[in-house]
Amino acid sequence: MKMQELSPAPNSKKGVKRVGRGLGSGRGKTSCRGENGQNKRSGGGPRPLFEGGQMPLMRRLPKRGFHNMFEKIYSIINVSDLEVFDEGTVVTAELLKQKRILNKIEKDGVKVLGNGNLTKKLTVKANKFSSAAVDKITKAGGSIEEA
Repeated sequence: MKMQELSPAPNSKKGVKRVGRGLGSGRGKTSCRGENGQNKRSGGGPRPLFEGGQMPLMRRLPKRGFHNMFEKIYSIINVSDLEVFDEGTVVTAELLKQKRILNKIEKDGVKVLGNGNLTKKLTVKANKFSSAAVDKITKAGGSIEEA
């Protein structure tokens, strides 16, 4: 088999219908576009989402809310999540991610909340702590370090 002998499979190629080639062709004069009007013209027809002069759906719906560009976004853990570590461990964001307690560290770091109990003496390094979390970590004999 040679390159010049290759051909497409039978009936796989269909010719393009030639329109506008004389009145006797059956597809002449208006070339299947009908009579005069906006859709007959080249590039004619209304723009997308135009509803014939009716107020479009996107303008009928109310706008709600806003995005606060100064919002702080923290990865959140609770004091009860720290129970998995051994006594005397220095808990950091990287260690939490390595132990799969956190999926990802958000742009403003880690915040520790006070839900649950802690019985082990740990040093916890985070960007922010709730007051309940500070109380529970210090009562267990641990310490906190804000980064």
